[in-house]
Amino acid sequence: MTQALHVLCVSTPVGALGSGLGGGVELTLTNLGQELAGRGHRVTVIAPQESVLPGLELVQVAGRPQPIAQNQGRSDPISLTADGVLPRMWTEVRQHLTPQTVILNFAYDWLPFYLTPFLSRPVAHLVSMGSLQENMDRAIAEVLAAYPGSVAVHSRAQAATFSFGDQLQVIGNGFDLAGYQFRAAAEPALAWVGRIAPEKGLEDAVAAAQAAGRPLRVMGKLQDAQYWAWVQATFPTASVDYLGFLPTTELQEQLGRCAALLQTPHWVEAFGNVAVEALACGVPVIAYDRGGPAEIVRHGETGWLVPPGDGLGLVAAIHKLSQIDRHHCRQQAEAEFSRAAFGNRVETWLRELQATCG
Repeated sequence: MTQALHVLCVSTPVGALGSGLGGGVELTLTNLGQELAGRGHRVTVIAPQESVLPGLELVQVAGRPQPIAQNQGRSDPISLTADGVLPRMWTEVRQHLTPQTVILNFAYDWLPFYLTPFLSRPVAHLVSMGSLQENMDRAIAEVLAAYPGSVAVHSRAQAATFSFGDQLQVIGNGFDLAGYQFRAAAEPALAWVGRIAPEKGLEDAVAAAQAAGRPLRVMGKLQDAQYWAWVQATFPTASVDYLGFLPTTELQEQLGRCAALLQTPHWVEAFGNVAVEALACGVPVIAYDRGGPAEIVRHGETGWLVPPGDGLGLVAAIHKLSQIDRHHCRQQAEAEFSRAAFGNRVETWLRELQATCG
C-alpha cells in the first residue's frame, strides 16, 4: 500500500482564507486540500488569522498581511515587515514537519523560495501569477536550478510569461463540480466576477454590457475603492449591480442565472477559476484571448474569445450568445476540470518530490 503523505499547505499571506483577498488561490487551496484529504492524506493548512476552512486541519497565524504583488512595480525591492504574517507562517512550518511531510506553498512571494534550501522536507511551489517582478523571477529560477520539477503553474500561457517557462510543471486546476448547479435557461443579465482592481479591467465589461443593452452583475472583493468609484463615475447610466463578495454557494446561484460571464483582464490571468465555475453552471464565457481563459474557453462552442481591448468584439460576442448550447458548457467542465483529475496530477507531483528527498 502506498504510504499516505502529510501535505503541509502554506496559504497566501495577503489575507485570511475566506476574505476574498487571496483571489483564486483561496478556491484552489480549498478544493485541493479537501481532495487530498479525501484520498487519505493528512492535510494541514497554515494561514493568516481569521481564516475559515471547514473540514481541514487549520493553523492560524497572527500578523500584518503581506502587500499584494500586483500592486508593486517590476523592479521594486523585496518588502518584509517585522510584524508581518509571512515570516511568522514560515516559522510555524518548522513546527509541523514529519518524515512524511511535503510542503505545498501557495504564496507568490520571495521568502518561501529563499527558505526552500533550509527546510528538511521538499517544498512544492504552486505559482498563482505570471511574471510580475524581477526579484521573484530570480528566486523562482534559482529554486528550479537546485530542485528541478518543484515549481508548477496553472496554464501554458502563465508559464510562457517566464523566461524559464519550459521548466515549469503545468497542472491546470480542478473544482468540486457537485457544488455548481446547471441552469439550462438564463436571464438577460451578464456577469463579471473578480477582485475589483484596475488589472481586472472591469470598465471594459461595463462598457460592453451597456453597448449591448444588457445589465451587468458584478461579484467579487472590492479591493480598490478608488478604482470602483472611477468606474461608476465613467459609466453613470450603465445598469450595474454590485452583489459583493459571495461564498461559492451564493456565487454559483447568482452566476448560473446570467446569460454569460465576461472576462476582461488587462493582464495575463494565470488560469481563470471563475471561467470554469461559469461553465459548470452552464454559463458561456466571453473572454479576452490571452492567459488562462484562452486555454479554457472553446471558441464558438462554450463561449467566445475576443482580442484584448476589442470592445466591439465583446459586444458582437454578446449578440451571438444564442448560438451557444449551455449543456456543452457543463459537459466541458465535467470532462476537463474535475477535482479528482486535478488531485491526480498534484498527488503524482508531490510523490515525485517526496521521492527526491528520501
